[in-house]
Amino acid sequence: MGKRSSRSQSQLLSTLTKKQKKHLRDFGEEHPFYDRVSSKEAKPQICQLSENSDTSNSESESESEPEEVSGYHKLLATLKNVSEEEEEEEEEEEEEDEDALAEAEMNSDSDVSKEEETAAESAGMQDRGNVLPADPKEKDWDEPPGTSQQESPEEFTDTKHESLFSLETNFLEEESGGHCPLKASQGQISSDPFLQHVNKELKEREIQAVATNPKTTQELKWPTLGQLVFSSKFQKLETFKPPKDLDLKALYLQKPLESTWTKTNSQFLSGPQKSSGPFTPLQKELFVVMNSYRDLFYPERTALKNGEEVRQVYCLHAINHVLKANAQVLANNSRRRGQKPGVGDDDDFRDQGLTRPKVLIVVPFREAALRVVQLFISLLEGDSKKKIIVSNKKRFNGEYGSDPEERPPNLKRPEDYEAVFVGNIDDHFRIGVAILQRSIRLYAPFYSSDILIASPLGLRTIIGADGEKKRDFDFLSSIELLIIDQADIYLMQNWEHVLHLMNHMNLLPLDSHGVDFSRVRMWSLNNWSKYYRQTLLFGALQDAQINSVFNKYCVNVQGQVAVRNVPLTGSISHVLVQLPHVFQRMEADNLASVIDARFNFFVNKILPQYRDAVMSHTLIYVPSYFDFVRLRNYFKKEDLNFTHICEYTQKSAISRARHFFLHGERQFLLLTERFHFYKRYTIKGIRNLIFYELPTYPHFYSEVCNMLRATTRGEEAAWTCTILYSKYDAQRLAAVVGAERAAQMLQSKKNVHLFITGER
Repeated sequence: MGKRSSRSQSQLLSTLTKKQKKHLRDFGEEHPFYDRVSSKEAKPQICQLSENSDTSNSESESESEPEEVSGYHKLLATLKNVSEEEEEEEEEEEEEDEDALAEAEMNSDSDVSKEEETAAESAGMQDRGNVLPADPKEKDWDEPPGTSQQESPEEFTDTKHESLFSLETNFLEEESGGHCPLKASQGQISSDPFLQHVNKELKEREIQAVATNPKTTQELKWPTLGQLVFSSKFQKLETFKPPKDLDLKALYLQKPLESTWTKTNSQFLSGPQKSSGPFTPLQKELFVVMNSYRDLFYPERTALKNGEEVRQVYCLHAINHVLKANAQVLANNSRRRGQKPGVGDDDDFRDQGLTRPKVLIVVPFREAALRVVQLFISLLEGDSKKKIIVSNKKRFNGEYGSDPEERPPNLKRPEDYEAVFVGNIDDHFRIGVAILQRSIRLYAPFYSSDILIASPLGLRTIIGADGEKKRDFDFLSSIELLIIDQADIYLMQNWEHVLHLMNHMNLLPLDSHGVDFSRVRMWSLNNWSKYYRQTLLFGALQDAQINSVFNKYCVNVQGQVAVRNVPLTGSISHVLVQLPHVFQRMEADNLASVIDARFNFFVNKILPQYRDAVMSHTLIYVPSYFDFVRLRNYFKKEDLNFTHICEYTQKSAISRARHFFLHGERQFLLLTERFHFYKRYTIKGIRNLIFYELPTYPHFYSEVCNMLRATTRGEEAAWTCTILYSKYDAQRLAAVVGAERAAQMLQSKKNVHLFITGER
């Protein structure tokens, strides 16, 4: 096969252009535009990769069966034979082409072409919602749920792994040391939060009363989390305070988590935090709430500060839940095997849902999924000499890992940007994880998985929409633990995907999927799963859309806990330039009319003040893309001298727009918030600044204001900053100016003038 295979590969490469080779090397596949359609069915080819091409950890190679080499890995291996001289020649030619293109664009007086605007606008209206130039591959609907972008369905016909990780055909191993809650004493059974939650029985009248019952709330202040709001729609509301000392044995952790957690979490237990035991103060209070199976909303999770602390503790809770649930099923399998036919009550063995997936973890990027899986492995493995079996680990590291050399070394961005966009930032993925005692199976089919890890876009392509023939959401029917991490980033991607997901959670499945109904819990058969689902929602800010999801879709019988700390100072204190801030209040009758009221207020009151040529170099910051399109169309209609940059603008058009704005050839520059989120370019030449709406991220306010320092030519005295707000922007206003000042501004109903004196 060797000569024929190498000859066919070289012939294939010889037919590709240089751009096609570069695309193949970067993305692992040919561009879809150049796909060759053949009427003959292609036979699969297997080639032997060299050892140098394998960059992933081979820790579990000996424990799992040999992995099949996919087609794109084969092509990547052949590309490595291309000489370095040819690559350098390609890069030089591409640089010359880009320089020539940029020079031609600078000499041109025309703005973005109509074709480019149409493409950008249509891309903005698409449901997909990708704003990064992510993987160009489109999802094939023929793939089964649980497969990743670079998978083929044939890889999941391995009956060996299917039987090894099947809950129906396995039994609890006594020698493994696994703890089963069913074997504990009666006192321990009643105290285990997991058993208390899943064994809680609701009555029909309680469910019917949820729709009409008012929400009962109570506020408490905890040492680390701060102001907490306990709420519940069920009649009984219980609150509690965190214990001073937290013993691992009192938390009912499943083995081996009691021994592995301390080592896994050791990186955060340094300095003064070491005295707090196995948890940091933040982790201790978060886990106490999680372990009570209440819904939790924590809006102070930042990638730069405490993101990894939070990830560690919710991964502990997730894997603890799965190990307990699986141990209960395996123990019941053993009991049923030793039981005589017709003896005993079948209700004693109701221990599962309508489908196997129990935990859904929603994360924005592949890098986050990689870290979650690594934590699972660490929590199961610990410091024991015996390594756990991890199937398909090499492949997982290759698809979800990243190459440090791919990042430009001279790229300078703020620290929070570096923390968010680290590693593999592809936002279209999904993967199933099966856990059975001391073994983990990655890339398990969804209906054979315990934990699902996916992005909103990855789930959206499976769930589909009404009217589509190939769609599936049965795997969401029995989710008992939903974790949505970094929810604020989904506001920058496409929030509609999150809402679409929540609307399909815990619905009755359309197919039985081979379930044994005698083992299904009664509350799952009654379609009450949403009242037993725990939702953990983490984000970096208080936002009305995130609050709406928590208030509308979280109806856990145990109640809800939300952290509601008010900002004291606001991001305006980080503005380093002398700048007058004029907050213009606009009135709106209701929330639905805010969009139109803001547009009319801007067009009739604000824009006339800036039409004069003296007010040149005016940047208009627009958080919403739909507001941006509306303003752009209005500016065209009025024939105003402007240019614009959004997340869909091509790189050449961005350079041209920045050049025109800096040199005063365009009076106005429309800039979207999502472009600033993903690029963080410094816009030079700003003299007048207008915030069409308060930024979603409060620190964006100070960042944009500080851009005025980029080109100081003695015009500091003429700088202006105008901000539009309404009473419905209370949370964003408090995050910018502080809670106390925001309350005064909302009560006064007058325009407010603030002057920042400079560096602090």
